[in-house]
Amino acid sequence: VQLAESGGGLVQTGDSLLVSCTASGRTLGRNAMAWFRQAPGKEREFVAAIDWNGRTLYSDSAKGRFTISRDVAKNAQYLQMNSLQSEDTAIYYCAAVAAIYLNPREQANTYDYWGPGIQVTVSS
Repeated sequence: VQLAESGGGLVQTGDSLLVSCTASGRTLGRNAMAWFRQAPGKEREFVAAIDWNGRTLYSDSAKGRFTISRDVAKNAQYLQMNSLQSEDTAIYYCAAVAAIYLNPREQANTYDYWGPGIQVTVSS
């Protein structure tokens, strides 16, 4: 399974950005997927997750600003980020669980597949 992120880049404070993740090698429609991020000098942290049934889970920093979604037909997931702040600057990673029908979860070590990451930079 390969995951590939796209849509990152440089934006201004208060802007919006949509990052996408496309999977290949396996259909992940029944698998929980998530977004994590890692800022310079910090550990990787959970951002948002979505399960096979559309249930979602967000970090406190993402609630109310970010929306995770998925398109089963396209084998993809998305993260719509609004009201971006400088502290959102990080490499954003797409992740997926190998087992099916699991709830969304925030522990990174429960995810089996990872994308290479994509840079999101928010400039003030």
